[in-house]
Amino acid sequence: MPSRPRAPWPLVALFTAGYLAAYLLPTVVGRLSAGLGLTPAQAGLVGSGLLLGSAAAGFTLASRVDRYGPRRLARTGLLLALTGYGCAALVSAVPLVVTGAVVGGFGSGTATAVAAAGIAGRRDPHRASTLGLLSVSATAGALYLTLPHLGGGHALPFASLALVAAAVWPATGRLGDGHDTGTAPEAGTPLPRPRAGLVLAGAMVCWSMAQNALWGVSGRIGVTQAGLSEVTVGAVFAAALGAGLLGVTAAGALGSRLGRAVPIGAGTVVIAGCIGLSSAAEGLASFAAGEILWNACYPVVLSYLIGLAASLDPRGRWAVLAGSASSLGVACGPVAGSVLSERAGYPGMGLVLGGLLLLLAVPLTAVALHTSGRPLVPGAVRRRGGAPAAVVAGTTGAATGLAAPQMGAPEQPVTEFPVRSVVPLLVRRRAFRQAGPSGPQG
Repeated sequence: MPSRPRAPWPLVALFTAGYLAAYLLPTVVGRLSAGLGLTPAQAGLVGSGLLLGSAAAGFTLASRVDRYGPRRLARTGLLLALTGYGCAALVSAVPLVVTGAVVGGFGSGTATAVAAAGIAGRRDPHRASTLGLLSVSATAGALYLTLPHLGGGHALPFASLALVAAAVWPATGRLGDGHDTGTAPEAGTPLPRPRAGLVLAGAMVCWSMAQNALWGVSGRIGVTQAGLSEVTVGAVFAAALGAGLLGVTAAGALGSRLGRAVPIGAGTVVIAGCIGLSSAAEGLASFAAGEILWNACYPVVLSYLIGLAASLDPRGRWAVLAGSASSLGVACGPVAGSVLSERAGYPGMGLVLGGLLLLLAVPLTAVALHTSGRPLVPGAVRRRGGAPAAVVAGTTGAATGLAAPQMGAPEQPVTEFPVRSVVPLLVRRRAFRQAGPSGPQG
């Protein structure tokens, strides 16, 4: 039986290493432009390449975490991140920097895939994902406050990503190897709830694109439209990151008390209003209110979306695919924000993005309502009153074709039968014993 982390901290650490590149994207792009002489569009393309590499890793590995083993795959991803980002930090030739960024992005996506699969296998994926978002938000906030005091150039953000990957390496020793149980489902096991999963993944592409479209041009909105200095805009962003930490903490405290549909649907509507307010800001008050409230709500909704994706498949395949779809949307965000702001102005961009989010709130809420709750919990059946009752272990996920999580679940997965199905099974087993070895084989 593989070693599985009893506490979520190894998965939280891996989640932090995987997601950190997306959180540091604004400073990565800004440093590339200032340090290597790239135009903003060229620097944005490099950042998009990094995130596309991350998304490609997720799409490639969504159903292969069990096959290769979480520990081996996590270490491979961290090694790629360390090598890619490290090379990008040490060289100044643009082609090598781009190559290192893409390789590092693939490593980040690999780490995220393993973390998402492990989080989906836990009893409370929302709590684990909330801890992950809290960790990555705190790490990114600390780096945003520290990096400006350490000098300029493109090397520091990439070096920070490489150092975080190296720091997370010891945590991979607590992950399972995924090869010694004999209970992993076959690679060809179909994805459960394909319609809900596809709707969720498709909506998350557009949802994340809308978020990052605003994030990519927020600095320009504050300076050129709201008339603020760069120092003031930086202070607003620092306050917004602090609000994000408070939002993630609130999401962890709230848990599943309101279900998933209300936080996802209502939160998306509030985010749409924040984007409209921030994009139309003409002074400090409106700009700060929009940015801070938006950053407080965004991680809350994201944590519930991650939990929703995890609930669709305990093996974590939908969680990985939805996370990769989100990375794809994040990669397209800066381009979308630049194009929309040039064509329609910042207020027009806000109206378009806000309208898109209002439309997306409908399918996201529908998926949350349709899939309210996790899949059948391994190792439990329901009594007549609805409370779970233990089932004697003996039929594993491999024997029945059920998907067995490879990390996070503390007990051996078993099939869940309704009580009405257990009684005939016991009757047939008793008849078999009475008939003897030569009797019926039913």
